[in-house]
Amino acid sequence: MNSPLSLSITPLLSLLFFLFLFLSPFPSHSLNPNTFTSAQQSFLQCLNSSFPSNLIFTPTNKNYTTLLFSSIQNLRTLTNSPKPLLILTPTQESHIQSSISCSNTLNILLRIRSGGHDYEGLSYASTMSNFFIIIDLQKLNSITIDSSVSTAWVQAGATLGEVYYAIAMKSRVVGFPAGSCPTVGVGGHFSGGGLSTIMRAYGIAIDNIIDARIVNAKGEVLDREAMGEDLFWALRGGGGASFGVILSYKIKLVQVPPKVTVFAISKTLEEGATKLVSKFQNIAYNLDKRLFLQSLLQPVNENSPNKTIQATFSSLFLGNKEELVSILKQSFPELELKETDCTEMSWIESVLNFAGYSSDSPLNVLLNRKPWSNTTSFKNKSDLLTKPITEEEWNEIFRFLLEGDQWFMLIIDPLGGMVAEVSETETPFPHRKGSLYDIQYITQWTEEGIETTEKHLKWIRKFYEFMTAYVSKNPRGAYLNYRDLDLGVNGEGNTSYMKASVWGEKYFKGNFRRLAQVKSVVDPGNLFRYEQSIPLLF
Repeated sequence: MNSPLSLSITPLLSLLFFLFLFLSPFPSHSLNPNTFTSAQQSFLQCLNSSFPSNLIFTPTNKNYTTLLFSSIQNLRTLTNSPKPLLILTPTQESHIQSSISCSNTLNILLRIRSGGHDYEGLSYASTMSNFFIIIDLQKLNSITIDSSVSTAWVQAGATLGEVYYAIAMKSRVVGFPAGSCPTVGVGGHFSGGGLSTIMRAYGIAIDNIIDARIVNAKGEVLDREAMGEDLFWALRGGGGASFGVILSYKIKLVQVPPKVTVFAISKTLEEGATKLVSKFQNIAYNLDKRLFLQSLLQPVNENSPNKTIQATFSSLFLGNKEELVSILKQSFPELELKETDCTEMSWIESVLNFAGYSSDSPLNVLLNRKPWSNTTSFKNKSDLLTKPITEEEWNEIFRFLLEGDQWFMLIIDPLGGMVAEVSETETPFPHRKGSLYDIQYITQWTEEGIETTEKHLKWIRKFYEFMTAYVSKNPRGAYLNYRDLDLGVNGEGNTSYMKASVWGEKYFKGNFRRLAQVKSVVDPGNLFRYEQSIPLLF
């Protein structure tokens, strides 16, 4: 649902590591500086007076690097990417229209960034071309709530934290089902699906989107009526950056109770975690729709002979603690949940809780767009589980995880409930009925160097291969918002539909073909292309 938790590092190490990267040159890719400058100047001349100069940042601008790094979460993604020719920070729709026009004229790729959380950096980096422009949408972050009908127009550059804060300023009994990390950008999160702690009761984010505005490859600004239902379908889970620049979404807000209940209980393997994880997998997807029960697995005592794995069971229940304890006493007595383990709070306080803040923190912490850490690298992969993993199989998985000294985290989120009641073809997000859990694998590191990076990548790829026997098949599913370029990438130019199907069907199953059909109609020139953009149907 959110970005990886950051490793704790000393402030001095954090500062030194950031300064090293901040001051280091980007990979040159044998790029002729004159060619770079020529392409840059061509784009600037094309924009001319249509884009204010104070909103354009070139590599010689003193604020360029600060802006580039302002929302980068994963430093690994910069290893093989040249620096962008320009960073554009539009403040109105016409600026985006001008940018698209110049991209079309000059055949220079665009990267569209709202929050910078793309796991593979595709909103600010490129391995496809030496020439690309970043359109950074953070200045387009307005949120307009209509309390009379419980809807809101949210611009794509807003963060989830800004959305939650705006909702809370209007009402404490209204919410929205989206991710837990407050610095995630709306544009990417909504267009990829949007899992949440209340999705089992209300569906995922895209199930609650009722309109959208986009600038297409022709530079036209379209709403739902103007774009038609096929494109509107594609923008809700198909990855919006394949089809244009999303300007805003109209969302349907949901009613939440005045009080919700949260708890977190941790157990190590020695305390019976294996049995608990196994039982959790047999029940969590099928519990009361109001109950979200997640399991998080990670190593503890890492540098000692007593290294083990700890399972943390975290929950949000849309009700009071007495009812929650009663439900889990019947369905999950092994957890031995007591009322004293539970805390009642408002929904917005639960947002703070799941974001890693104290529930009594001031709400304005949700307005902070700064990443938790931009001195780390990580690699994530994901799977969908269509049947529970048995206790014996968990023993095998834990044995694998305990080998060596690799840091890892596994996050297992239950689906079911309202998520499963939507047809898998209703939106591009196909993991509906029959998909029980989304599972995310994370490894993270702060050390520098290609060899170190390769060591971590090798480990998580090996673990992903190890998990093959236990997860979904034909295709092996993956969640788009946990993007993984290991699944396959497009080449420069027009990658064929068949080649792209290698990764596309993992994210979208049978919906991938319809996405390619929509792409072929709305962007036949394939202007909006990147390493995993939807291909043309040919």
